Amino acid sequence: MRASAVPHRRLLVLVALLYVAEGLPYGIVNELVPVWLKVQGLSLQDLGLLQLVGLPWVLKPLWAPWVDRYGTTARWVAGALGGAAVVTAILPWLGGPPLAAALVLLAILSATQDVAIDGFTATEVGPEQLGRANGVRVAAYRFAMLLAGGGAVALADRVPWSVLFLVLASAMAGLAIVATRIPTAARSETTTASWIAELRAWMLAPGAVVLFAFTVLFKLGDAAMTPMLKPFWIDAGLTLAEVGLVSITLATIATVAGALLGGEIATRIGIGRSLWILGGLQAISNLVYAGAALEPSRPAVYAASLVEAFCGGLGTAAFLALLMRACEQRQAATRFAVLTAISGLARTIAGAISGYGAGALGYAGWFAVSFALAIPGLLLVPSLVRRIDKR
Repeated sequence: MRASAVPHRRLLVLVALLYVAEGLPYGIVNELVPVWLKVQGLSLQDLGLLQLVGLPWVLKPLWAPWVDRYGTTARWVAGALGGAAVVTAILPWLGGPPLAAALVLLAILSATQDVAIDGFTATEVGPEQLGRANGVRVAAYRFAMLLAGGGAVALADRVPWSVLFLVLASAMAGLAIVATRIPTAARSETTTASWIAELRAWMLAPGAVVLFAFTVLFKLGDAAMTPMLKPFWIDAGLTLAEVGLVSITLATIATVAGALLGGEIATRIGIGRSLWILGGLQAISNLVYAGAALEPSRPAVYAASLVEAFCGGLGTAAFLALLMRACEQRQAATRFAVLTAISGLARTIAGAISGYGAGALGYAGWFAVSFALAIPGLLLVPSLVRRIDKR
């Protein structure tokens, strides 16, 4: 991988800004909208099915090659963010099928900028800095979700929903202007046929199945549990202000701390060892939530939220560092889109059935199942690390 033309500290600042931009529309769809609709009386089953709106994040490899080969990161990100700002501003005025269509469009725009941003980061950040950069990345992403989720939800009792959506839309419009200044990354000049052949060879290489299976399984436990957390908080008796302040805002701060620490650990001890340690803590934290759900109380929910968020940040930093390590500079945007889409597919499917699982087993039972779902991914770490090290 070539050295980045952007100085290291400036690159980390740029990564932080890019992932704030990436996190805002995702946070609106996955953090703010579920609470908004839950307050309006949407059922657990429908809230679970709402996860299907996230399919564009799974399907983004279909258009990732165009983002990878044509245009610039600045144009893709600025254009997608500008469109997302417009859609977000009109969400509160929609309902039924028009609302669903708007959410899908918002997800498409968000997924498109994800491809451009992830490709730029995978190309510009050197292997020795992947852990640290991904710690910054997760922290910035979570900060954006804090704005879109915790901050907005905490104000929902005092500020009209339409105003909250408009403020978030304005923030995205401002970031779209900033995105026009992103430096242009180098692109390889190849024919379409050779470009496709190279991508196909990467996908069919020995050991690729292990990489893809790990990508599906490592975050599966979190994917199964996360959609039911906000409904659990509300059913446990937390007010909207508490949901916003404790279970979103403070939890996001805990995630940021975990991501920064996890990124530093991955940089210092290596991605392979960090996946074992941090991934194990990530899985165990689901059991803390299961315990809190057995006899819900405010202290138990608060503690479970903070523990799970901190451990989730630890595991996510190492996970994303490995995915970027698996993507060479060539075709970085497309390859990373493929991997994150595979992970997103698991998240979407697990999320779609989560309402039915929680409805049948109760919150405690479903959270315990989510712990079991996290184990297979950990078992793949040794063979996966061996594959990456041979590259």
